[in-house]
Amino acid sequence: MELERRRVLQLGGAIAAGAGLTGLTACSGTGGGTGQGGTTGDKDKGKISVWSWQGPAVQMKALVPEFNKKYPEIEVTVEDIGNPAIWDKITTGLAAGGQGLADVLHIGIDYLPGYVEKFPAGLADLGPLGANAYRDAFAQGLWQTVSPDGKRVNALPWEANSAGFYYRADLFEKAGVDAGALQTWEETIEAGKEIKQKTGAHLLGIDKPASQADAANFFQMLLQLQGTFYFNSAGDITLDSPEAVKAMTLIKTMNDAGLVSDLSGGWNTLMSSLKQGTNAVVPMPTWFGGVVEEQVPDQAGKWKVRLPPAVRRGGATATTVNSTHLAVAGSSKHQAAAWSFIEFVLTRPASQVQIYRGKGIAPALMKAYDDAVFHESSAFFSGQKKGEVFLEALKAPSPAFNYTADYARALKLVTDAQSKVLLTGADPAKVLKEAADQLGRQTGRKVSR
Repeated sequence: MELERRRVLQLGGAIAAGAGLTGLTACSGTGGGTGQGGTTGDKDKGKISVWSWQGPAVQMKALVPEFNKKYPEIEVTVEDIGNPAIWDKITTGLAAGGQGLADVLHIGIDYLPGYVEKFPAGLADLGPLGANAYRDAFAQGLWQTVSPDGKRVNALPWEANSAGFYYRADLFEKAGVDAGALQTWEETIEAGKEIKQKTGAHLLGIDKPASQADAANFFQMLLQLQGTFYFNSAGDITLDSPEAVKAMTLIKTMNDAGLVSDLSGGWNTLMSSLKQGTNAVVPMPTWFGGVVEEQVPDQAGKWKVRLPPAVRRGGATATTVNSTHLAVAGSSKHQAAAWSFIEFVLTRPASQVQIYRGKGIAPALMKAYDDAVFHESSAFFSGQKKGEVFLEALKAPSPAFNYTADYARALKLVTDAQSKVLLTGADPAKVLKEAADQLGRQTGRKVSR
């Protein structure tokens, strides 16, 4: 998947801009529709449009001929809107009462809660269309993500990315460190000292001045490994929870030991660091494996992957860190036909296998993992069965994380706090408390302590 999917460039401003317009979207559906003035229509016929971006759009287009064998009277147009352009375009459409929206919308987990909160009827309820039949079909935690109240179904899960620990096996071997034996991040820090001394490579890299919006990815991963996030299930702020302080303290310890390289500059800097072997570990989700293979093919056989060490001994090593979903616009006049397409793409194992082979997008649909493609040895990753590493993670318990409509605000405050820790040696507990209090003032949300 593209890096842009992970960025939250304009969520706060875009969603907030539509906040005062929710009255336009709160009308009930008409003509049998399940959302914003749309209609159900015929599940076997109609003309529908789909909005997505880059790779996912290409893969959905490739599925249309097969889809039309089953639904010859549904005409499908898949549009690559681009990322992040799609987020503003969806927001604008929702704020205008659904005018101009596609029938099917590809939405990331960082945007879905904001759209639902600010535009309550902007997305159709997929439950009456048949979604509830697939309640147990996806990786753990994802149904609660798309159906927080257990009743209304706002979307259907597509992509499920688990936390990963990609590492240069040759550097670990040169340093005499067994990467597979590392149980905690404290042990990993000690291993990092050996690696730095014997190879010159840093343990990992972070965008220290937060030059990009996704600079806190690693911190967020450490939080999610502990089953916590920036907000709890009630939407209260938990930026300075004991788990958050533990995560930031680990980052400070690594940095103080000289184990963290500076990846300011974003994607291009990260790619350069891969090619130069700057870092022994790249803690990134499932989708990053394909990027490594594409960017440094000459390093085949030097890489391996495992699930991350636990934050606390005996703690979780598996967590779903991000996901994407397909939703139906509440304003669509062909909601049933749109659902037929979503059902074909997301609940049919053959569709998800084709998409994975084409773009490496890890499916949320657990039945898809019965296919041999997820159990093949990878020459690049030293003969490992990479797909099985992440399948193990998807089978493990993983809570649903509440991003809320204020995720972008929380993210900005977290990255600012992290930069203070990395650049000035600030106390993690102090800067996180300040961030939590500021977020409370900005949003009116309760700070949970």
